[in-house]
Parts: sequence; structure tokens; C-alpha cells
Amino acid sequence: MHKKVLVCLPLNDAHRAALEASVPEFEFRFNALDDVHAEDVLWADIVLGNAPVPMIRQNKHIEWFQSNSAGPDAYLKPGVLPENCMVTNATGAYGLAISEWMLAMWLGIQKDMFLYRDRQNQRQWAPIDRPVRGITGARVLCVGMGDIGSNFARRAQMLGAEVVGVRRTVHPDTPCPDYCLRVVAQSQLDEELPEADLIALSLPGTPETNKLFNAERFARCKDGAILINVGRGTTVDSDALAEALRSGKIFGAGLDVTDPEPLPADHPLWGEPGAIITPHNSGKFSLPKTLDNIVDIFIHNLKRYAEGLPLDNQVNRTTRYAADQNGGHRLLSTL
Repeated sequence: MHKKVLVCLPLNDAHRAALEASVPEFEFRFNALDDVHAEDVLWADIVLGNAPVPMIRQNKHIEWFQSNSAGPDAYLKPGVLPENCMVTNATGAYGLAISEWMLAMWLGIQKDMFLYRDRQNQRQWAPIDRPVRGITGARVLCVGMGDIGSNFARRAQMLGAEVVGVRRTVHPDTPCPDYCLRVVAQSQLDEELPEADLIALSLPGTPETNKLFNAERFARCKDGAILINVGRGTTVDSDALAEALRSGKIFGAGLDVTDPEPLPADHPLWGEPGAIITPHNSGKFSLPKTLDNIVDIFIHNLKRYAEGLPLDNQVNRTTRYAADQNGGHRLLSTL
């Protein structure tokens, strides 16, 4: 079997060599994302990397698209990929990088570090007259327990927090992870909110999660809770969050994603001192290990593809969740 593989990622020589050696009978082309041309995309049977959607849309024979992100939303829209094209995501690659970003954001908000940076920029030697919070004994509600949510839950528990996980569904025969007090179904979310000091969101953007956190849900939260969102901005009603921050109901919010995105310059969230916003870059490739992980995931699946085996991390185009074909086998551990 001879297949043409286009790789659109900033790889090093070791990555390229590992890919070419994984299935020697396949032909490879390597392009940086900013140097991908329509001819390259039309040439390929298999694409690794988020090549421009208009170019991908032109390829009617593509057999497998491997996203370099956990949520390939733009590529799941009708008409972008052929109906029989397999779609896999990068679940397993970003848990380390994004969970560390979440920890940094959580600590920074709890210890008033961002407010002190504001005062430093104004050359003010001025203590903030309120007690800071601790992590030990804090209740953390991880809404979304995939690779990212599970990695963060482990780290929060290691630091002394009590962790409750929230999944879309919970099967009775699935054991609770040892780093969680319990894992509940999303239908029980409202019962857990009043006890949560930190709400950590790592959910995909689906109709089911759209504005999951709205004014009504914020009203159910514990007074002074902190919100972190690294999933999709559409999970949170941005206007309702701005009001919850303004009123003090929500103490602080660490946002790597917003709705809309980019966040318009006149949106009230920009003016809330408790809101810390980064431009959807908690993952990306700033941590070199992330790119290593993506290459490992692709090589794992590339060998399975060459052997005619089902691929792991296949994305359901309806639910937008990924599942592997090996009874829940995790491709790799990033802890």
C-alpha cells in the first residue's frame, strides 16, 4: 500500500526521520503551517496538521485527517471533509502543557499575583488588604475529564485539593480515579457547584455544552468561586461571566478561550480586574513536549492504518468527542 502523507507542523529533523521510518512505503511531504499550498493538500491521501480549511475542502479523496488540536471543530463542518474520511484528534498531547497553564492561572488568581503586576506597572508599593487563599483543602470541580481535565485533576489532588470530576456520562462499572473524591454525570453538575472553590472547564464546543455556564448557573456557584476555561469559549456566556465578576459572585476567571474569539476590544471582560485572558495559546507548541506527543500519536495510528487496523482518537462528528478502538486504551501518559 502506497499512501501520500502531508505533514503541516513545525517539526525537527528527529520528528521527520521518525515519521518516515514508521511506514517506509508511505511518501511524505513536510510543510510549515504558514507554507502550505493547495497543490500539497490536493496531493495528499493523509494530512497531519490543521492545514487551511479552504484548501482541505478542495481535496475530495482525502482518507484520513489528523488534527493537531484536541478540538478540530472547523474541519467537522459539513462539506469540509469527504463523508468517508476518518478524523482523529490530538487527545493525549496537550494534557501536560495545558494543565500546567491551569495551575499557573489558579495560583496567580488565588495569590493576587496579577493584581500585584497591575500595581507594579503603576509603580505602586501597595499591599492588597484581603487574605489570600490556599490550595490545600480547596474543592476543585473538573468539568470535563478527558486528557486535559484528568491531568489537571491529578495535579490539583497532588497539591492537596479535593477533586470532583464531571463527565458527560458515568458508567456504573467504571471505577473512580484515585485522585478524585467522586466522578459524577453532567446531569449532577448543579448539585456540585455550591461546594466548588475552583471550577475547571475543559469541554468541547457542542450544542450540549453551549453556554453551559450562564447567569443561572453562575448564581448556583459558591460565592467567590474561581472559573478557569481551557476548552471552548462557547461553554461560557461571556456577558454573564462579566456580570458575575463585577458583582463579586465569581472571584476570578482564567480564560484561554472566549466567545466570541478573538474577544472584541469593547467587551466588558477586558475591563474586569479578576479576568485574566490569554489568546488561546495554553497548548499550541510552546512546550516542546507537546509536539513530541503529537508525532507519537500520529506514528501510533499511522502504523495501525498501514496494517488495516482501526484508528485511536477517532472523532465522532456528531458529539465531537473522541474515542479509541481499544476499550479505552490511553495512547500515552503526559503526567
